[in-house]
Amino acid sequence: MSLFIIAEIGINHNGDVDIAKQLIDVAVDAGANAVKFQKRTIDLVYTKEFLDSPRESPWGTTQRHQKEGLEFGFDEYHEIDRYCKQKGIPWFASAWDLESQRFLQRFDLPYNKIASAMIVHEQLLNEVASEKKYTFISTGMSTIRDIDRAVEIFTKVGCPFELMHCVSTYPMADEDANLLRIVKLRERYGCKVGYSGHEVGLSISYAAVALGATSLERHITLSRAMYGSDQAASVEPPGFRQLVGAVRKIEKALGDGSLNMNPKEVSVAKKLRAHLAWESDSLEGTVYQPKK
Repeated sequence: MSLFIIAEIGINHNGDVDIAKQLIDVAVDAGANAVKFQKRTIDLVYTKEFLDSPRESPWGTTQRHQKEGLEFGFDEYHEIDRYCKQKGIPWFASAWDLESQRFLQRFDLPYNKIASAMIVHEQLLNEVASEKKYTFISTGMSTIRDIDRAVEIFTKVGCPFELMHCVSTYPMADEDANLLRIVKLRERYGCKVGYSGHEVGLSISYAAVALGATSLERHITLSRAMYGSDQAASVEPPGFRQLVGAVRKIEKALGDGSLNMNPKEVSVAKKLRAHLAWESDSLEGTVYQPKK
C-alpha cells in the first residue's frame, strides 16, 4: 500500500463552506488521498462557564460565538459530501464526542479518526471501533498506557487501525519531533504507523516518510495569515503541492532494501570493469582479477 496522504482541513474553513471547497480543491490538485475535518458538539465538549467567557472573534465576543461560528452542521457537511464525491476524493472527520461520532454515521464515510485529545475517551473508542472502519489513531499527548488501551479496544473487536505519531503543540518545535517514535511504535504494536505533523515547514514530514511512515497528515490552509489557531501550523497550497510531490519521490526512492545489484547496473559494471577478468563462483559470487 502506498503512502496515504491526508489533507487536514480541520476548522481552517472558518465556518465557510466556500473556503472548505477551496481547500478540497487544494487537496485534489496536490494529489492527496483524502481530506479530513473535525466535528464537535459544542455543549458536550466545553463547559457553560467556558462558553460564556469572553473571546473576541469574527463571530462575536464570547467563546460560544467563536466555537459555534467554526462548527458545520448537517447542511454544510451534506454539501461537503456532495462536493467531495464530485471531485473524486473521500472525506472523513475526527469526532470529539459520542454525539458527533453518531452524527458522522449519517454519511457513508470510508475512514474514522481518533484525535490525540480523544485517545483517552474509552466510550468514543468503543463506538468508533464498533463501526469496523479503517481508523487512524493519533498518539499525541499519550502515555504508553493510553496507546496500549486504544490498541486493545480496536484489536479486540477486529477493527483495522493505524497509529499516527503526533506531537500536540501548535506549531511544533523541530527539536520536539521525536521521529524515532515512529519506529518504536511499529516495533511495539506490530502495526502500520503514520505521522500527523504540526510543524512549520516540510523537512520533518520528509524525514517521517523516510523512516517508513505509512500515512502523512498535515493541516492545509489558503493562507497562514487567516484567522484561526491552527493556521500557523498549516501548509499553504504551493507548499502542500511540493510536499505531496516530494514524499511520492521519497516513497519510490526507499525501494525494498534488496542487497542485490540493481539490474540496471549490469551493463555499467561490464563497461567499467572491462579491464578485469572475471569468473563466477557459486559460493563467493563474481570474482574479478586483473587481465594478464
